[in-house]
Parts: sequence; C-alpha cells; structure tokens
Amino acid sequence: MKSIPKFILSAAMVAAMATSFSAVKAATPPDTLVEAWKLDEIISLDPAELFEFTASEIAGNTYERLIGFDLKDVSKIHGEVAESWTVSPDGKTLTFKIRQGKKFASGNPLTAEDVAFSLQRAVILDKSPAFIIGQFGFTKDNVKDKIKQTGPYEFTMELDKPYAPTFVLYCLTSSVASVVDKKLVMQNEKDGDMGYNWLKTKYAGSGPFTIRDWKANEVVVLERNPNYEKPTPLARVIYRHIKETATQRLLLEKGDVDVARNLNPEEMAAVSKNPDIKTNSGVKGGVWYVGLNQKNPNLAKPEVREALKYLVDYSAISDTIMKNQAEVHQTFLPKGFLGAIDDKPYKLDVAKAKDLLTKAGLPNGFSMTMDVRSNSESASIAQAIQQTFAQAGVKLELIPGDGKQVLTKYRARQHDSVIYRWGADYQDPNTNADTFAANDDNSDNAKAKPLTWRNAWDPGPLTAKTRAAVTEQDPEKRAAMYQELQKAVLKDGPFIIMMQEIEVMAMRKNVEGVIIGPSFDTNFVSQAKKN
Repeated sequence: MKSIPKFILSAAMVAAMATSFSAVKAATPPDTLVEAWKLDEIISLDPAELFEFTASEIAGNTYERLIGFDLKDVSKIHGEVAESWTVSPDGKTLTFKIRQGKKFASGNPLTAEDVAFSLQRAVILDKSPAFIIGQFGFTKDNVKDKIKQTGPYEFTMELDKPYAPTFVLYCLTSSVASVVDKKLVMQNEKDGDMGYNWLKTKYAGSGPFTIRDWKANEVVVLERNPNYEKPTPLARVIYRHIKETATQRLLLEKGDVDVARNLNPEEMAAVSKNPDIKTNSGVKGGVWYVGLNQKNPNLAKPEVREALKYLVDYSAISDTIMKNQAEVHQTFLPKGFLGAIDDKPYKLDVAKAKDLLTKAGLPNGFSMTMDVRSNSESASIAQAIQQTFAQAGVKLELIPGDGKQVLTKYRARQHDSVIYRWGADYQDPNTNADTFAANDDNSDNAKAKPLTWRNAWDPGPLTAKTRAAVTEQDPEKRAAMYQELQKAVLKDGPFIIMMQEIEVMAMRKNVEGVIIGPSFDTNFVSQAKKN
C-alpha cells in the first residue's frame, strides 16, 4: 500500500480538529493558528466576486494584488506584483512592469498575461466588486483592448479620462484586483464561464497561504504556499465558524483556539484578566450605519430621515455595547482618509424627532422593520435603536437572519431598514463617496448597485460632484470636494451613520505577528507565529 504524505495527514487531522468540539483540553498544534470567527457571510472565494469582510480578509492572505500600501501610513503606495509603473503625459494610460520570478502555488510562473487576464476577467464576469475596475471606462466589450499585455512582464491600462493617479492605484490594492493563475483557472472553465463556478470554492493564487478547504458555515483552512518567496512561519491557519461569542471565549480560555475574533466588551474585559490571554486592537476603515430604503414612503420623507437620526443614542451604544470596539462617527469617510471630517451634529433628542415627525405628517409615529444579522453586536445595537425609536412612536420590528440572508435581501433592496457595517474597498476617499453619495441609475435593473442604490436614493447633483472629485489633481481642492459631499449626505442621506470600527482580537499570549490593518482585507497572518 502506498504511504500517504505526512503533510496531507497533518492537514486532515487539523481539519478534523477544526470541525468538531473536544471534551478534552488540548493546545492547538505549534505550526497551526486556529481562529474562532463568524464566517456565515462568505458567498464565494473567487476574487472577482467576493465582497464580504471575511472572504476579503481570506483573499488578502492568499492572493497578491498589483499594488499595496504601508499599513502604518496608507499614503505610501508600493508595488506588490507590480515592480514599477508610469503614467502617460495625458494621464490616461498607465504602464506596469511586473516583478519577474514570481510563481503561483500551482508552480505556474506569474506574468503580465495573468495580471491582464485577472483584471479583464473581473470586468467581464461583472460581479459585485467589478465596478472598482470598471469605473475607469472598462466594459465587457472593450476591456481586452483597454487592458492588454504588451510584453512578457508588461501591460497597459488605457483609461477613459485622466483620473487622480492615486485613485487608480488605490483601486488596484482591492481584492478584485487579486492576480489569479490564468492557466489553472482556464483549465477549469466550463461553458465559457472563465472558471467562475470552479473558483467560487477553489484557489488559484500566489499569496503566502493557499486555500486548502472551505466548508460553508463551518471552516476555512489555509496552508503555506511553498512557492511564496517569503515562507510563512506557520504551516496553516484555520478559521472555525463559531457563532456564539461565549463559545469563542470558552475555546480561547481552554486553548482550543488561538484567537477569538468576536468577543463582546464584557467577554473582552474578562479574558484580559487572564494571564494566558492578551488583546490587540486597531482602528479600521469600517463604519456602522443604518440604511433606510426610500421605497418605503415614510422613509422617503426628508423630515423622517432626519428624525430617525435624532432617535439613536450614539454615545450609549459606543460606550456600552461597542465599548473599545467603536467610536462615535457620523460621516461617511472614516478618519484617516483624504478630506475626512468628524462632524457629529446628531444625538438622542426625542423632542426634536417628534417635531420633525409632526412636520412629516406622522405625529403619532409609524411602523417599520429592520433586518439584522444574527450576531451579538448587530442584535444589541438594533435592540437599543428599537427602544429609542419607540420613544417617538416609531415601532420597529427586528427581522434576524444570518449574514448571507441579510446581505442577499439588502442587495435586492427588499428591506425597510437594515443595520450593517461598511468597509472601504480601497484607501482613496472615492471608495465611500461612490457608494454613499452617488447613484447613476436608481432603476431596479441598474448595473451599478452602491449603497445609495440599495436604499433606493437618488442623490441628485451629488453624483456629478462625486464624479468630478476623482479627476481633481490638486489634493487640497479634492479634499474640499469630499468635505462638501460628507456634509450633504450627513444632512439628507438615507444613512444613520453611527460609529467607526475599532477591531479587537483576543489571543493566547504565545501568538505573535498577527497584524490588524486599517482595512477589512489587511488583517494579515503571513508572519504570525507561536512562541
């Protein structure tokens, strides 16, 4: 009988450990990092489609992008797969040189052909994140002519107009710009799908880890990529789907997991007293908000939108439910972005809210629903809002669902309201302006579906102002344009923006090198290790 390779046996044993509970206390293997995390929102592992927090973080650890940035100073951009780039005098053509000697996990060499294919594929498949690349004038019909290989390690991008160069480069740091292995992907193509149905659950990248396995609502297993130029200290990383935060805490305290990702403030305070556990935190580019669907005739009234903004106790939510995990923030650009402002005009003011509701013809309030993801943070925030809404006669029915259910309904704009978290797709201010302040087509069959569209809001002249901001070359003038947009959305938009996220992880004291980056796809474990 043939012997089974040792590394396969090890991976199988770890996977089994990751998907079952043990009554016996046992430390995780020294070469394996095990994280307890809520994974119920993962829909796809294909970089051309994935657009959720968890899947994007996994992509950030398994794929490489064309461009990267300094996690401590996001204004500093560097090449990742790109070695260098130039911009033509008219500002419309970017030429990239690709680093030579890179290999995919499959062993196939990474060339300009793979990079051009990856960007073309994202536009042609036209899934949720495709707009990040497509906004430069690329379409299914023209993308192969506009993004094309010009040499073994060189390709060009011809834009439809001259944009602020940093805007283009920041877009190429996003998950949708991940480089996929063209040869491997096309070997698994069926019926012209460019390997889409295969890559939804498989892997074709060149990052520090490979994706060995994904079982929906159960586990994701990453393994060291032997072809990555800087080998990872750990052989594998396992993300276990643990829905209950109390269970996450118990597993962490027992040593059955190394990292707990979703502990609430009380649990975090408790484990911080344990000498075997430490905490790590970092300010993120994510904002917590409530989206108000303008298809609801009551929510479509400006006075009602403003009234609801006065029916949230921002400070109480931040200081209790989200203690040390978020801070009050009411504008759509997180701190740290070009042009970000920190205006906070709203606080709980029931009398003012009632006055606005009376002006809207609703002196006795009204009834509405809110879709809520079934996790402790969202549920607790929703319950707090339910209580304060009721003080002005607004009866709020909460509709719980898992991440996929809530997101699917939200993307079909079938909600009244929804509580959600939005993370920047890239570090340029347009990433949030484009989704909170612009809507080119508010029809049900629109191609682009930003948050404005999901909430059926036509922002009128703000769309044109958002488009103008991306071509402004002067940073100060550009910052002023985003400041104006934030103030307009704060006043009239269908968004109750409440807080900016602070991500906190609890981990065993022997874990080192887990990085909490500024965006949701820059939490890195490539240099994590266990002492």
